Amino acid sequence: MPVLPRPAVNGGKARGLAAIAAALIVGLSPLSVARGQTSSGPQVRDGGIIRGPSGGKRIALEFTGHEFAEGGQVILDALQRHHARASFFLTGDFLRRPAFAALVQRIVAEGHYLGPHSDRHLLCCAWEAGARTLVTREAFGRDLDDNLREIERFGVARASVRYWVPAYEWYNSEIVRWSSEAGLHLVNFTPGTRSNADYTGEADKNFVGSQTIFDSILARERAEASGLDGFLLLLHIGAGPGRTDKMHARFGELLDALSSRGYRFVRVDEMMQSQTTRRIP
Repeated sequence: MPVLPRPAVNGGKARGLAAIAAALIVGLSPLSVARGQTSSGPQVRDGGIIRGPSGGKRIALEFTGHEFAEGGQVILDALQRHHARASFFLTGDFLRRPAFAALVQRIVAEGHYLGPHSDRHLLCCAWEAGARTLVTREAFGRDLDDNLREIERFGVARASVRYWVPAYEWYNSEIVRWSSEAGLHLVNFTPGTRSNADYTGEADKNFVGSQTIFDSILARERAEASGLDGFLLLLHIGAGPGRTDKMHARFGELLDALSSRGYRFVRVDEMMQSQTTRRIP
């Protein structure tokens, strides 16, 4: 079940969270439509890619980052041990912080994908039903361009950056269209696990513990005939001081469990290369 991201810099826009959360809690997973189908192309919802192509028993690990990065080195160590590649979607604010520079340099040096997550972590759409666009085309383009400029400072050519994850993992079809006009494909996470709740703190009403997250991933793997093939599994590179039950402490164990089931871990751009998409209503 998807977990709504916390509203950090747009607190006034959070009034519709309860209504959106209620809709998600009843289990309206976009992938329920696709269950049991054998199409090998990526799956799309509102224009954004929510699952990669199946057929290769591959998982694309996505890490987003804005304020915190305490899990970064542990995550990279685990990926290195498994000879695995992942995708890191980081805001411009994250990339500008001197304390995070060495971590970003290691991400790039070890061959992981580095992509945008909005320069200032902008909430582009309203939480209320209909997801009304909250930013102008110009503001959106400027924010994305600033984020890409920060990525370039780490030696990544802009032409090689083709995919991005929007802030709060929240978007509408207009944001997808603007992304395409900017030369980027919008990707999100595959619903069905609690992985994207690893930012929640113990004091939060929607707190989800690491054991629950871990179990939900393996339960989803067992529940579907295709398992996690093509899954976009989203986690956070840091959760901050409000969470002591750090999911990154279980990340190596998670890779062990999934590797033992025959999965390979690839970059988002590697998973999507030379594929067509299938729309999910």
